[in-house]
Amino acid sequence: MKEFIVQREINGRPVIETPHGPVLTPCAPGSVLARLGDKWTILVVSMLALAPHAPMRFGAIRRGIPDISQRMLTLTLRSLERDGLVARHYYPEVPPRVEYELTTRGKSMLQPLAAFTNWIKDTWQDIEASRQEFDQSERSGTSAVMPWK
Repeated sequence: MKEFIVQREINGRPVIETPHGPVLTPCAPGSVLARLGDKWTILVVSMLALAPHAPMRFGAIRRGIPDISQRMLTLTLRSLERDGLVARHYYPEVPPRVEYELTTRGKSMLQPLAAFTNWIKDTWQDIEASRQEFDQSERSGTSAVMPWK
């Protein structure tokens, strides 16, 4: 007996409707999703977006993201370059100068990133309150049903 399968999408992710229920399928490899959702990636891309038509030097990016270490910024920029989101320009001067800028692909990330960060800005306090309420109910042993806001 052949099973009937219907395909649809939710949030850009393919869903296969089977007789046993919906099954989510990957819209991209997990490594891509993890990279693009990383806090340092979001901050570095946002920093580079401040100067969309002018490359930024490593030091300027680092000063603009006070909590990032030199190592983490280096790793993040390399990953973004590998993914084709950032272009690295090396100038063999003394001392050497290295500049970074968003590629066309990197710039295409700005609108969805703005929507996501606006949602975070609008809801982070509610999320923190929900976490505190949940943690308190876990500590007291009264796991309450929480109304979704």
